[in-house]
Amino acid sequence: MEATPHLSTVAFIFWPVSSSSGNNCTACDRQTGTMADAKDPENDATERALTSQQHSAAGDRSPDDTDRAIGEKDVHNGNPAQNVAIPDSNIVDWDGPDDPANPRNWSKAYKMTNIALVSFAVLYTNLATTLFAPAASLMQAEFGFESDTVEILTITIASLGFAVGQLFVAPLSEVFGRLPIYRASSIFYLGFTAGCARSTHVAEFLVFRLCTGLSAASYMSTGGGTVADLLPKEERGLAMAMFTAGPLFGPVTGPIVGGFVTQDLSWRWTFYLVLMLAGAVTIASFVVMRETSAVAILKAKAARLRKETGNPSLRAAGDKQTPINQLVAHALIRPIKFLVKSPIVSLTSVYIAFNFGVTMLLFATFPLVFQDTYHWTVGISGLAYIGVGVGCAVGIVISAKLSDRLLRAPDGKYRAERRLILMMYVSPVMPIGLFIYGWTTQYKVHWILPIIGTAISAPGVVVINSAAQTYLLDIFGPLAAASAIAAMTLLRNLMGAFVPLAAPSLYANLGLGWGNSVLAFVTVAFIPVPFFFYWRGEWLREKFPVKI
Repeated sequence: MEATPHLSTVAFIFWPVSSSSGNNCTACDRQTGTMADAKDPENDATERALTSQQHSAAGDRSPDDTDRAIGEKDVHNGNPAQNVAIPDSNIVDWDGPDDPANPRNWSKAYKMTNIALVSFAVLYTNLATTLFAPAASLMQAEFGFESDTVEILTITIASLGFAVGQLFVAPLSEVFGRLPIYRASSIFYLGFTAGCARSTHVAEFLVFRLCTGLSAASYMSTGGGTVADLLPKEERGLAMAMFTAGPLFGPVTGPIVGGFVTQDLSWRWTFYLVLMLAGAVTIASFVVMRETSAVAILKAKAARLRKETGNPSLRAAGDKQTPINQLVAHALIRPIKFLVKSPIVSLTSVYIAFNFGVTMLLFATFPLVFQDTYHWTVGISGLAYIGVGVGCAVGIVISAKLSDRLLRAPDGKYRAERRLILMMYVSPVMPIGLFIYGWTTQYKVHWILPIIGTAISAPGVVVINSAAQTYLLDIFGPLAAASAIAAMTLLRNLMGAFVPLAAPSLYANLGLGWGNSVLAFVTVAFIPVPFFFYWRGEWLREKFPVKI
């Protein structure tokens, strides 16, 4: 029978201290909050190189230091410290395999409840990104500004907050644990969302909107780590499906709901609705959720024991005791290093970022296009997003069914570049969908055809993004892939914030047909990328290694 969690007294609302410990702690890549699982055979070389670099950077170690480092690595990998020739009595570890403080020993229902709450937070933050989209024109009329670019920025500026916020959240979660970051972010998010709802000037609104993105970044960057903290990799399928549903269905569902809310109430009620959802989830998380980071739990235990025993040398297993300024600096530098030094990361990131930017451009302009071209009401214009939702769902099914099946060659040999096979097949569908969408709206063909065009494009966005991230994880291993994916995420959100700003001038000068065709031609230029990496990817990895 699985043990239930220990509901200990909270000494401070952002720092819940557990009174006991457990076994099987989790290995977390604390640069992004994602799980660093036990090494796969294909990643052995990468991790050996990383280990060598880390040892070189640290200088020569004594045998005792090396043994203790090996022991701490065992703790990070979810096992008790072992293979330690000279154990350090000052290391605070779990109290055995059945310690109820260990998140892996919680009941399955309680684990899934924690994951569900994080998933709901991801859902409402992504829902809020586009819930306001149909209302932007009404706010423009109320505030009296004339710039269509500023109107689009009111929708997309939250993506800029996502991009910047992710640089800082991961190192903060390493120092303070996941739960304090979630709680602080939730409170700030509620406050900034209320500020959006009560804004009286567009500049004030833009500042609050940017800050909602900054405060919501914690859920996206740390949520995957929570799943990894609680579940072994063979049990994560359902949990990750819940977690990834938010970024998919939130931006699609938002405008559908937002259109009717705006039409029947006002644009401010789109934020009041988000406040209600966020408030309910926040209250539930404060009552139910507990810290899941193994290192944070052990650090709290070590602090308690130092106070009880008077021994200042006690420290938690796995606690590197790295100053926060170094963690933040390291997190800022590593993604940029990957973008500059790795052609695979840089070119793949630009491809993914442009696709995401085009998707956000469509999200931002759907209401204007369908209201002006097909004379839809504000409420009905939200239904234009249904095609994207259906296409994204198809893309998820394709990735889930075929990605792992295509990984192994017929002779049974593993090759990371086989992750790109799906990307090679699906890359052409995005420009095809853009051509259909652009020219059917240009000539005002029946409204179902442009929606079909967006439904054709959407699977390409999902499959290309999924294949690219999985490829980076495979070639860089769990330690380095976090920084590589962080580089991709940074560039993707920046493009998502700024590419849509080109829409007014693009459509005004070229029209919907040629305007969307220009975007389609750029995506056509990226089609050879997965083919080139499939052919020369292994050579590029050897030619341009990235030392971290």
